[in-house]
Amino acid sequence: MTWRCRSPVRTDCAPLNSLTQAMLTAAPNIAVLRDPTRGGVAAVLNEIAEASGCGVLIDEEQIPIHPEVQGVCDILGFDPLYLANEGKCVAFVPADKADKVLAVMKANKYGRDARIIGETTAEAAGQVGMRTAIGGIRVVDMPLGNIVPRIC
Repeated sequence: MTWRCRSPVRTDCAPLNSLTQAMLTAAPNIAVLRDPTRGGVAAVLNEIAEASGCGVLIDEEQIPIHPEVQGVCDILGFDPLYLANEGKCVAFVPADKADKVLAVMKANKYGRDARIIGETTAEAAGQVGMRTAIGGIRVVDMPLGNIVPRIC
């Protein structure tokens, strides 16, 4: 018997070399570029907030999560912020270059869903918060333990 998957959910694995090259050409002073493979976006943001001593505030409604992925996460009880994203990057870009870098990203097939999802802040140094869809702020903690086995 052969099983055939007809799910619209596809891997997010992608080469980032041409995307990051274009980003760095547009803004050579990008502060941080990270691949959110281990611990997802939540781990990356927490590591950067802790290392820099800045607070990070993200906007839930700006995070590009495909409805199919959100649906699977809802069924399995996962938070998509903590899942591995092999073909994505998190970039901390100077505010005056953010729109330019975003345009360059959207012009690349691997960055077409790119968004500005947040900002750094002097408040809550070393912590990550998320402005929720209902207007509150939720603390986004560092992942505890290994959510998924090491993939690479």
